[in-house]
Amino acid sequence: MLEILKQPWPWFASGIAIAFIMILLLIFGKSFGFSSNLRTLCTLAGAGKRNAFFNFDWKTQKWNLLFLLGSVIGGVIAATLLKSEAPVDLSQATINDLAKLNITFDGQLNPSQIFGYEFISSPKGIIILLFGGVLVGFGSRYAGGCTSGHAISGLSNLQLPSLIAVIGFFAGGLMMTHFLLPLLF
Repeated sequence: MLEILKQPWPWFASGIAIAFIMILLLIFGKSFGFSSNLRTLCTLAGAGKRNAFFNFDWKTQKWNLLFLLGSVIGGVIAATLLKSEAPVDLSQATINDLAKLNITFDGQLNPSQIFGYEFISSPKGIIILLFGGVLVGFGSRYAGGCTSGHAISGLSNLQLPSLIAVIGFFAGGLMMTHFLLPLLF
């Protein structure tokens, strides 16, 4: 049975699942976003004593913490029980684009050259991860939410600020990919 689940799922399976979850959230009057979990976790750790932003009733976000926990558990299950040893089927054009960035495709979903222990423990890797984390944290706070919150929840609620934020996320991602990433690798 697990062998069937280890096969790649069709691309639309995740879209159907996301639509189902969004309908449930709309019915129950909730909005989705992972960055709000960081605020809740900081509140649980006592950050509300130092900053008013973290001073709120975290119990209203219990459902979101369960969603976060489920996502982590789902990731662990996918990475262990449902992991396929077959190499990722990547198009030759993408492999060539990676080669232009001096990234060797090793058949893994996350190339070890970027995501392996050697890279993340190197000074260059630590600087990239730290700088990237600061940018993502700043951007999420400045935009009033993360990419998942704006792109999935905000757009499904037809919120104009979410549309503007998503356009900014995509523009920033394209600029990063075409201008900054080649300088890093």
